[in-house]
Amino acid sequence: MAYRISSFAEKCGVNKETIRYYERKKLLPEPDRTNTGYRSYSEKDIKRVKFIKHLQELGFSLSEIYKLLGVVDKDNVRCEGMFEFVSKKEREVQKQIEDLKKTEHMLKNLRRRCPEEKELYACPIIDELIEN
Repeated sequence: MAYRISSFAEKCGVNKETIRYYERKKLLPEPDRTNTGYRSYSEKDIKRVKFIKHLQELGFSLSEIYKLLGVVDKDNVRCEGMFEFVSKKEREVQKQIEDLKKTEHMLKNLRRRCPEEKELYACPIIDELIEN
């Protein structure tokens, strides 16, 4: 099935400008055109946009996604240095996990210190956050 840009964007859960932006950034290939010049997108394009959005939700930048799409597109140029790229990203994710675990520990500790009677101006959680 072929989609024009409005219905394509709706199916992908984004707006038309996002689609155009992805095209300019070469995240989406140049779409086919109808005889009257309208862009025409396929189910494959929908899957690609959903893949891009999912990676964004996971914290990947558009330039990182562009690089990863090199694997999908079997593009040797974009795949160059993939091992180094993946290794660096893995280290970044491990650091984020460590930071999130520290934050979780701090929040659990602060929650335990929260008094049963919560007066607006006597909150040890706020005091702790301000001091640290």
